[in-house]
Amino acid sequence: MSVFSSPDFDNHEQVVFCHDAASGLKAIIAIHNTNRGPSLGGCRMWPYASEAEAVTDVLRLSRGMTYKSALAKLPYGGGKSVIIGDPRLDKSPALFRAMGRAVQRLAGRYIVAEDVGISVPDVEIMERETRHVAGTTAGGAGDPSPATAYGVYMGLRAAVRHKLGRDKLDGLTVAVQGLGHVGTYLCKHLAEAGARLVVTDINEAAVQTAVTEFDAERVTPDEIYAAGCDVFAPCALGAVINDDTLQVLKAKVVAGSANNQLHEPRHGEILRQRGVLYAPDYVINAGGVIDISHEGRDYDKDRAFAHVAEIHDTLLEIFRRAEAEGIATGEAADRIAEERFRRPEPHNSAAA
Repeated sequence: MSVFSSPDFDNHEQVVFCHDAASGLKAIIAIHNTNRGPSLGGCRMWPYASEAEAVTDVLRLSRGMTYKSALAKLPYGGGKSVIIGDPRLDKSPALFRAMGRAVQRLAGRYIVAEDVGISVPDVEIMERETRHVAGTTAGGAGDPSPATAYGVYMGLRAAVRHKLGRDKLDGLTVAVQGLGHVGTYLCKHLAEAGARLVVTDINEAAVQTAVTEFDAERVTPDEIYAAGCDVFAPCALGAVINDDTLQVLKAKVVAGSANNQLHEPRHGEILRQRGVLYAPDYVINAGGVIDISHEGRDYDKDRAFAHVAEIHDTLLEIFRRAEAEGIATGEAADRIAEERFRRPEPHNSAAA
């Protein structure tokens, strides 16, 4: 397995493999780009089927964080970490302290926060070994899920406005895939706005909560792609927009919180050609990192969430540029982000 030859390696600055025999920690930290500042990104804990799968995930996620912070105009670069293990069975204080020591050895080049499988209390255990953490209770922001969901909600409204010409969501049908913290908070915003919900999750209790509290219609995980809806909101894991799901997808808008929703970049162009508006995932799900960027002694939730709400206008800018240049929305977002974090190549003044 080679990192450099991986199709997801994108000139990453540093990839660190971390192991602690006593706690059983097996983790990977990837730093993609630090031109705008230290890399910031969550730690994901997942029972990856192989080390290669974990490498692919951390490379893709860290790259996404660089673009996410640049689009949100934050003074951070992109990084991410993954712990190989089952979050239901393998967590321990020793494991997270070992992870904290791994972060500390990077001397501030990477700032860790929570992600899938990792909670705020888990990060606070890491904090015993490193000060390079974000999203803790002491920082004021705490759990980033509410901010992430609010940003997705505002981005979804922008997509509906641009594609469907509607400023309100009442009467629209939104299919939400994944009812974790972010998906559930998103459902609450959508229900309050009058949208009709179609939901799915492998967690039956979460589905039942959505049915009871938001009058949602339940479907099986396989049925969600073909659900009759205006908006498809992927809020679980990535690669859900692929050759198979595109054959049955009925929505005219794709706008959700999941990372890396496109299985391959070409699927963004396929969506464009089919008249489906895609809200690039790293733009619409930036609410959590925006909220975290405000944390500290003077943390003000209203100010932070006002910043999160700017995702709406950022996406409108991306949609307009994509139309003007005849390109996929993901490519338009990439171009804007790269203009903000790429440094010009040094000029070679040597005589020819």
